[in-house]
Amino acid sequence: VQLQASGGGLVQAGGSLRLSCAASERTFSSYAMGWFRQAPGKEREFVAANSWSGSSTSYADSVKGRFTISRDYAKNTVNLQMNSLKPEDTAVYYCAAAQSPPTMVWEYEYDYWGQGTLVTVSS
Repeated sequence: VQLQASGGGLVQAGGSLRLSCAASERTFSSYAMGWFRQAPGKEREFVAANSWSGSSTSYADSVKGRFTISRDYAKNTVNLQMNSLKPEDTAVYYCAAAQSPPTMVWEYEYDYWGQGTLVTVSS
């Protein structure tokens, strides 16, 4: 599975961005998909995830109510709508795919990773 993340950029605090992650294989529908981020000088952290069926989602507390993860099965993409952005959301955002993740929130559960897209939120 190859993953290609896009949609990052520079936005002012309070603004919105929509990230997309395109998967290369038709088996996309059988993978859980997640978003992680890594801020400068910090470890990579979980942001959001969506089960293979789309019926189960999980969010980090820091983004609940502001970010929404969704899947487009026809396009083999998973999207992350980010609203009310804050300077602390500044990071490189990575999408990842996992075949059978027990929780969807840990890096080690994921088998494939995209290259990352930079989101910068100015104050």
